[in-house]
Amino acid sequence: MKIVVIDGQGGRMGSQFITRWKKTRTTQGSVIAVGTNSVATGAMLKAGADGGATGENPVRVNVKDADYIVGPIGILAADALLGEVTPKMAAAVARSRAEKILIPVHSCSFRVAGVGGHTLNELIDDAIHYIDMAENEKNTTRRQQDGNP
Repeated sequence: MKIVVIDGQGGRMGSQFITRWKKTRTTQGSVIAVGTNSVATGAMLKAGADGGATGENPVRVNVKDADYIVGPIGILAADALLGEVTPKMAAAVARSRAEKILIPVHSCSFRVAGVGGHTLNELIDDAIHYIDMAENEKNTTRRQQDGNP
């Protein structure tokens, strides 16, 4: 399993996700940090990412074979994160077959109807829980298809 975490500015959200994932995960997989700038990438690597790179091309390359993409909701919109998300980055994320787990932070001028006033920590916990549940369901289905209980 490959999780690509994309973040910009200071990399705070991505770093928190990576730190919590490494402490609480129940499924195995690699976490690749892709920052829209070097400060964000450095913060996510320091948090424990298995690898990392910075910029538009690493976004385009790494989302191609990702199972999950985690990031602020702005990674889907050109010019978001104070202009750090390029149109090619946003298109690559949107076109990826990976499941997108978007954290609805409000600094990108996006509001998601139905999302309450959760803290960043609660949103990250929800993202981690979702990945674990999805992977456990996939593993159960594979075992059943192979004839194992």
